[in-house]
Amino acid sequence: MKYRITLLFLLLFLKTFSQDDDKTKGLFYKISIAGTLTTNENFELGNPDSEGLIILNAFFFNNTFGLQIDGRFSAGLNLEYEGHLKQNLNFLPAYVSLRYVLFEYEDNFFIRGGYGRLLKLNDNFERGGFYKAGLGFQIYDADYRNSFLIGLDFTRKQFGFLRQDKISSVSIFLEFEVF
Repeated sequence: MKYRITLLFLLLFLKTFSQDDDKTKGLFYKISIAGTLTTNENFELGNPDSEGLIILNAFFFNNTFGLQIDGRFSAGLNLEYEGHLKQNLNFLPAYVSLRYVLFEYEDNFFIRGGYGRLLKLNDNFERGGFYKAGLGFQIYDADYRNSFLIGLDFTRKQFGFLRQDKISSVSIFLEFEVF
């Protein structure tokens, strides 16, 4: 069994780095920033000292190392920092993600998902489970090599004693992908 898995990874590696005219295959690195927005409960119309009507509720920084298998499908290993300001919570999810392009044009429309664990580095971070689902657009540069991704993600985190505490959020993301 180990021999078959090793052979499968070797064939995938050779296919990835073989001479191919398609520039969107191979290893990539992606960096991302995202945020969730909420309405300000203390907003006062006409008060210049009041914060805006829409405020940042949480922010996310993500690093992804991945493999673009073909023009439509990619997989990645992710490490992300999530800071929830209102709840004063910090999360460090490590997860596997998959992305599939639904409509392939000059720019792509995709869906994606991810599943993993919340790592507890110290007392400031929570331990638990994590999953994510999203959709967005991938906009390539002139060489069809690097791209920007923009879209929406739904994230669910379960943590605390017996994972009884849960946070769900919808975030807006902006990512830069380099081949």
